[in-house]
Amino acid sequence: MERLWGLLQRVQQLSPISSQTVYQRVEGPRKGRLEEEEEDREEGAETLAHFCPMELKGPESLGSRPGQPNLIPWAAAGRRAAPYLVLTALLIFTGAFLLGYVAFRGSCQTCGDSVLVVSEDVNYETGLDSHGGTLYWNDLQAMFLRFLGEGRLEDTIRQTSLRERVAGSAGMAALTQDIRVAFSRQKLDHVWTDTHYVGLQFPDPAHPNTLRWVDEAGKVGEQLPLEDPDVYCPYSAIGNVTGELVYAHYGRPEDLQELRARGVDPAGRLLLVRVGVISFAQKVTNAQDFGARGVLIYPEPADFSQDPHKPSLSSQQAVYGHVHLGTGDPYTPGFPSFNQTQFPPVTSSGLPSIPAQPISADIASRLLRKLKGPVAPQEWQGRLLGSPYHLGPGPGMRLEVNNHRTSTPINNIFGCIEGRSEPDHYVVIGAQRDAWGPGAAKSAVGTAILLELVQTFASMVNNGFRPRRSLLFISWDGGDFGSVGSTEWLEGYLSVLHLKAVVYVSLDNAVLGDDKFHAKTSPLLTSLIESVLKQVDSPNHSGQTLYEQVVFTNPIWDAEVIRPLPMDSSAYSFTAFAGVPAVEFSFMEEDQAYPFLHTKEDTYEKLHQVLQGRLPAVAQAVAQLAGQLLIRLSHDRLLPLDFGRYGDVVLRHIGNLNEFSGELKARGLTLQWVYSARGDYIRAAEKLRQEIYSSEERDERLTRMYNVRIMRVEFYFLSQYVSPADSPFRHIFLGRGDHTLGALLDHLRLLRSNSSRTPGAPSSAGFQESRFRRQLALLTWTLQGAANALSGDVWNIDNNF
Repeated sequence: MERLWGLLQRVQQLSPISSQTVYQRVEGPRKGRLEEEEEDREEGAETLAHFCPMELKGPESLGSRPGQPNLIPWAAAGRRAAPYLVLTALLIFTGAFLLGYVAFRGSCQTCGDSVLVVSEDVNYETGLDSHGGTLYWNDLQAMFLRFLGEGRLEDTIRQTSLRERVAGSAGMAALTQDIRVAFSRQKLDHVWTDTHYVGLQFPDPAHPNTLRWVDEAGKVGEQLPLEDPDVYCPYSAIGNVTGELVYAHYGRPEDLQELRARGVDPAGRLLLVRVGVISFAQKVTNAQDFGARGVLIYPEPADFSQDPHKPSLSSQQAVYGHVHLGTGDPYTPGFPSFNQTQFPPVTSSGLPSIPAQPISADIASRLLRKLKGPVAPQEWQGRLLGSPYHLGPGPGMRLEVNNHRTSTPINNIFGCIEGRSEPDHYVVIGAQRDAWGPGAAKSAVGTAILLELVQTFASMVNNGFRPRRSLLFISWDGGDFGSVGSTEWLEGYLSVLHLKAVVYVSLDNAVLGDDKFHAKTSPLLTSLIESVLKQVDSPNHSGQTLYEQVVFTNPIWDAEVIRPLPMDSSAYSFTAFAGVPAVEFSFMEEDQAYPFLHTKEDTYEKLHQVLQGRLPAVAQAVAQLAGQLLIRLSHDRLLPLDFGRYGDVVLRHIGNLNEFSGELKARGLTLQWVYSARGDYIRAAEKLRQEIYSSEERDERLTRMYNVRIMRVEFYFLSQYVSPADSPFRHIFLGRGDHTLGALLDHLRLLRSNSSRTPGAPSSAGFQESRFRRQLALLTWTLQGAANALSGDVWNIDNNF
């Protein structure tokens, strides 16, 4: 190119005549066409100042023109070719630049990770305000905070806690109507109610539950006073049992194994266990697995705060709690409890076969004094006696439980703001409405925050905010009986919800203190929670965000905050049963449980005292967290779910499996299939991340396709190889059953166990190779299926399985 340019310059110097291409009007029949003419002009001559409709005329050969010397023909050809050569070079350069840019964008490894990071600039879709202006994230955040009212929260908590709202009661019916009216008042797009007819268990006033001494001859003696006959365990087995008393700490499997190791067998006896650590249902199930005849559950003062400035639970107060190891109506497992539904004659496998009853600390202290036998371990000791606790056995006891089952209508209330671009994808937020007792912390706080968020988002919509996806606000009934309302709704609409529900956010148990913050959640939401924590101010550390408060205590923030979803949370069914990622927020006391939960002392005044006047600020912080989470989930162009996180979860669990590789190898068994499936999932997640980053940002078809794949990741971890009726919690990480990773690990531990039988295992002794192979196959193929589904279309699946 440089040589050609130099040659052209030399030609220009040799030629005294300049040649231009001009256009002139063509008259006659060719008028309106363009004609090109080579016009020889002296230097300095004027160029044409006016252009008309013209015809482009092909150039004549140099030698054909009269009056022009035929000098250096190849130079003239070079002059004509130069513009084409320059244009060709520019086109080649532009094409190469674009090709290189696309290749770099698609292969950038570090850039790809930003798809999963929620920020103020990336992955956010702007909206328009009511005046037609653009709404950016900062605008929406400011709008949300402007409409959120702290004063209303406190007043709603107080008023709700004063109302009777046991499921099925007249007070609950009135509250249901009031909340539906409150939803309708906000002019939401849709408001409706779902009614379910469920089997609930209540105490029988004519035949109260009793606890009596039994002497050595087996004669029933004095009755111990149960201070409040209304306190009971829903879904306890009915009837009376007799047995010696044994102290079993929290009733965990390891506690019961420790009892056996110390020569005290739980089988055939009544167990005295403490409230806390695990649910009532788990305590009773564990006792049943170890052969116990019944369970008494009491609140241990040592498990609650010793701060003299904070209120404590009365020693005459017992704690309420259901004992169904599951969720929903246990008399219609796997089926929705709509009216006139024909149910098969089955009951939930989670219903216990032994009776259980709550008792107060005062009654427990009388029982503990009667116990003999070995001294309990130091960590089992409490504060009820002036002397050490003993394990027992103690005197005989007779427990009689007379609860009765009643078919009860419950009502869930729904309000919806329809989405703009993806109205068929739902971001769901809910709170339990019912309560046994005042339920200030249990459900009044959540109900107040839910109502406040409904009003806040309705106001935002009126001021120009329109979410990309639909927002679904739900007030649940029957929560105190094991998330009955939410589970029945999931069972009734599962075929729709697993395709359309994006995320569930639970507001239950949101404020139980103010010292620590926990998020019980699916791994998919961890990155988003981290981002939102950086946006919300701490309610009790001025000048700090919640994230800064957390990392001040522990630099590894997720180790401090993130917890697995417990079965007694309404969020659990969404994830373990329906395959929808879910989260439940909780502010907690430092190292002690909130003492009044599930008691008649769970009042607004007690909660206010525990928080030392900071209840409004803490409730406001929860509302801000939930609200900003909803904005991101409902309005981001690309769903901010971290689908790569499950690769880390699998890797962590594989570390546990690796402990048994030696024993398995000795038996000719291997875990290689699990390793391979995990590798395929990691590759599929990375491939999807790269696809998203390399795609056209505003292509709506692609965006929707990617969002569908992302929102169904949780569903992929529900085992497709077990029946939902037999194993409703099919999630391989969170569920219950032989298909889960936890069951596989428990089975592997039998390789090192000297015991011939463990609770929950088959009656045949020890490790079973056939059972292990089946468990491994169920786990592996579920994980492999998740990898294949994340890969997208079948022709895109590339695995090494």
